[in-house]
Amino acid sequence: MSDQRQILVGEDDDGTDLYLPVVELLTGRGFVTGKSGSGKSNTASVIAEELLESGFPLLIVDTDGEYYGLKEEYEMLHAGADEECDIQIGPEHAEQMATLALEENVPVILDVSGYLDEEVANELIREIARQLFVKEKKLKKPFLLVVEEVHEYIPEGGGVGETGKLLIKIGKRGRKHGLGILGISQRPADVKKDFITQANWLVWHRLTWENDTNVVGRIIDTEYAELVSDLNDGQAFVQTDWNEADVRKVQFRRKRTFDAGATPGLDDFERPELKSVSDALVGDLQEISERKERKQDRIHELENELEKKEKRIETLEDELESARDVSNAAKQMADALSNPSTVQSKLPAGDEELRRLHDELVELENERDELESKLADREAELDDREERIETLESELESRSDLIRRLRAETDRLRTRVDELERRGADEPNDGTDEPAEDGVDDGGTGDTNSDGAVGETAGTDQSGERPGDAEEEPIVHGDGKEFEFGYVSVDDPESRSRIVVANDRREFSEYFETAGIAEQVERASERSRCSTETAAHVLAILAREGASEVEPLAARVDRSTVAVQSLLSELRSESILDRTGTRRYGLADDVRSKLTLLAGND
Repeated sequence: MSDQRQILVGEDDDGTDLYLPVVELLTGRGFVTGKSGSGKSNTASVIAEELLESGFPLLIVDTDGEYYGLKEEYEMLHAGADEECDIQIGPEHAEQMATLALEENVPVILDVSGYLDEEVANELIREIARQLFVKEKKLKKPFLLVVEEVHEYIPEGGGVGETGKLLIKIGKRGRKHGLGILGISQRPADVKKDFITQANWLVWHRLTWENDTNVVGRIIDTEYAELVSDLNDGQAFVQTDWNEADVRKVQFRRKRTFDAGATPGLDDFERPELKSVSDALVGDLQEISERKERKQDRIHELENELEKKEKRIETLEDELESARDVSNAAKQMADALSNPSTVQSKLPAGDEELRRLHDELVELENERDELESKLADREAELDDREERIETLESELESRSDLIRRLRAETDRLRTRVDELERRGADEPNDGTDEPAEDGVDDGGTGDTNSDGAVGETAGTDQSGERPGDAEEEPIVHGDGKEFEFGYVSVDDPESRSRIVVANDRREFSEYFETAGIAEQVERASERSRCSTETAAHVLAILAREGASEVEPLAARVDRSTVAVQSLLSELRSESILDRTGTRRYGLADDVRSKLTLLAGND
């Protein structure tokens, strides 16, 4: 794997190259949006190309079958339902797919465009995502899950299904385990806003529908709601939490690989020569499919055999019933013959006829006994077959359990071997050299992140988790939901005292009501998904200290720059604030006098 820590994806509006940090991309929460043809899928492909070029694997959930062009330059496993895929898979392959992606570093294109049953596709995505999340708890390896058309799984208006709930869980909790997620959508208005506001890097390509541009205005600023509709193809506003220049206008480069998502034209379509993964990888997945097919064939075979036995039993029962009818008739005849005085007129004459009838009766009774014996044998045979089927099914289940245990033991031994190899590599060559922390020798000047941490996943401690991720405080938001932006908890008295800057004699809500701005503050807080307490804190600071930029305000109220920017934009739309400069806000003149008392009591 490459030691590269940044990737080049385009250039700023002033011609400066734009680099994005690898660790933030792999473990962070990203959102890329733009109308059809604006360049959002190209941007996702460029990021994928650069990560693959640097040796970092990823898994792409491809809903339209447009990412297989990456195989023109990179060996990737193309899995789905179509024959053009390397392997046709179902939910039963989920664990093996996660193992290939995480443990064997195999990049995966999960093409769900060919599944006729939408529920099968959803189950496949859900099970693979669950396996990635479970395995990352132990591996803690930087890995990116890319999901196209993310609004189909986490819609803003409709209910969120099990697959969407799992994707939201990865967005909230995946980072501490090394699992990042990138959601892509044409319609930001249709994506659940909880997902967008959690993102720590966002790319806004051209949007023209009013509902979509309104989202841009709330998340960035109202001026961008107008500017985003004028962007050219490939241009975008890039918003990140890791740089001082929070929003930049960027021209993304064109992707190098075949554009399978381009609109068909009149020119001849030439499919490029694509690279393939090893036959051994495909063979392992095919064995799972063949094993399932064999099991299904055996079940059908047993069901057919059972059906034949049941029909044979019905036939024997009919024959037995007929034999019983003949036997009863013969007995009635015998009874009549034994009492000649009562039915003499009806009986045949002569001893010879009596002997014939007696012999026929004996023959019929023997035939009846024989049929009853055959029926008993068939019933016993059927019981034996059913018992054998149950035994075989029990043996199959036992073997499956044994296979799972052997795999778990193999994983444990592999982990142990890796640990022993690392220890051997970390031992000093002589009595003076000491191994670097976590087995990484930075040579005195090794790559560090912004906090000075050395290693592959900058900003992590020895356990693989980021500082502060071990016990993340819940996020206080306008609708009471928790987010992982590192916000303080309202249950913490010390933190609450910093948030609630209230007048000693009355609550803020009462003060806003008296000042005549309560409704405007509540509307702005609700639309920005921030609490009224946060809005009160911001207004108190601006009343006391004057105009301020977004970043210092965010630090003062312990909220993210994205959340505070959205709140300031909404307060400005309510005529409570004025923008005094680039990303700098102050109180409107007619509001300043109303909040002087609030600032004095802060």
